[in-house]
This record gives sequence, structure tokens and C-alpha cells, in this order.
Amino acid sequence: MRFDILTIFPAFFDGFLTHGVVRRALENGIVQCERHDLRDFTIDRHRTVDDRPFGGGEGMVLKPEPLAAAIESLGVSAKAERDPARDSVILLSAQGERFTQPVARGLARLERVVLICGRYEGVDERVNTLFCDRELSIGDYVLTGGELAAAIVMDATTRLLPGVLGNEASSAYESFGAVDAGASEKGEPPRSTHGSGGLLDYPHYTRPAEFRGLAVPEVLCGGDHAAIRKWRREQALLKTIRNRPDLLKDADLSKLDRALLEKAMRESGKASTA
Repeated sequence: MRFDILTIFPAFFDGFLTHGVVRRALENGIVQCERHDLRDFTIDRHRTVDDRPFGGGEGMVLKPEPLAAAIESLGVSAKAERDPARDSVILLSAQGERFTQPVARGLARLERVVLICGRYEGVDERVNTLFCDRELSIGDYVLTGGELAAAIVMDATTRLLPGVLGNEASSAYESFGAVDAGASEKGEPPRSTHGSGGLLDYPHYTRPAEFRGLAVPEVLCGGDHAAIRKWRREQALLKTIRNRPDLLKDADLSKLDRALLEKAMRESGKASTA
């Protein structure tokens, strides 16, 4: 899979590309990433990439000419001819649709993703109209530029590719995972995260068994896999209630889930929304 990043700060990604799973994916040839400096596609001696907005207003706007030249230099198909199952040109923007785990899974099925890092007040809308398949936002807040967002999109997508993580199940059995909660194999630890429901993950513990007066929950040490699975599922529901109750609205819950949810709601003092 190939990522092309269009930015006025290509050096921003130096640290990101040389650490963690992204570095390993690059070294192992699973992912390729090229950075393209928009200033290399300017035609004036000042290498100008921005200008004042038509109609007045605050700030500056990235000009369309350097962005168009940069995109066309990549050899990606024109927007009308592009195969959405292979390539995607994405504008990172506060006005975009929310970037989520399902979106990352969709991107992970592509061969090439072009990420345009917005700056200043934004990008000339004609670039979006002519070249971009979609706009993505990483959250309901405004960044000074799209570089952080591009790194997040690349990281979240890369870790879903086969061979990137040490344990392939790591990207499935986690918050927003895509695998059914009941899919435990014989002899493996019990699962609880229900991908289709999109719940948050359950709390995790490791050694030592007691730390600063806090002990690991007894159920995790007893070896009863059914009890562990039930506890993990209940804790996932509790964490979702506390941190992201909005996820419960569209949750795909079993009868046992709903019973656990009602119990968790009573304990937390919140009304059920599922």
C-alpha cells in the first residue's frame, strides 16, 4: 500500500515515519510513503503556496495551482476515472466527515491513498471539487494544519494491514474492533469486544497482581473463562457508558449484553439508551 502526503512541511513526518509499527511496515515493504513539498510545485521565485481569500475574511488560503500540479505529478487517475476500490485522494479538513475505525478499515483495502494536508484557513475549494474523493476530519476541533491528521490516518490504517502487527488479532479485539465477541478459539483467552457493536475495549491488567494497594480483579485470576468473558463484556459496557454513551445508540447487543447493560446502567445511575 502506498501513501502520498502533500504538505508544506515534509520534515514534520521525520519522527513519525521512523518509529513504531509504521517504521516496521515501511522497512518490511508492506507500506510505501512519499512526501511531496507543495513549494516544489510553485512557479514564482518566492515559492508562494497561499493567498488572501476572495470575499475577504481572516487568514490565508492554500492556492489551487501548486496542489493541482502536485496531485497530477503523482500519476493518479483523474477523479472521474478513478477506481474507488484502488485509489483515494483525501483532503484533511475540519469540515470533513469524521475519521473512524470503519473508515480506516475501508482505506486499508486500497492500494494507494493521497493525503492533502490543509493549512491556514483551508484549501481552495476547487481542489476539493476537481481532485478529492472525500474530506476527512479527525475530530470536532481545529488544528493549525493537516499534518497531524495525516499521521493519524496513516497510523490507524497501516496497523490494519496484514503482517504489520505482531499479533493479527490485536487490531480486531480492541475498541471499535470488527470481530464478533464470541469468536474465541479453543484454548485461546476469552474475547469480549464485539466489533459490530463498536463498544470500547475492557480494562486490561498485568503483573504485579497488586500495585499501590490496588489488586487485579479476582475474576481474572480464577481461570474461569466463562466468568472472565462475562466480566470483560460488562466492563466494556461500563467503560462505554462512562466515556462514549453515544456508541450505545447503534450498538448491536445480545440479550445477555442488554441484561449486563441494564445492570451497568443501574450501577452507574444512567438511563439506558440501547
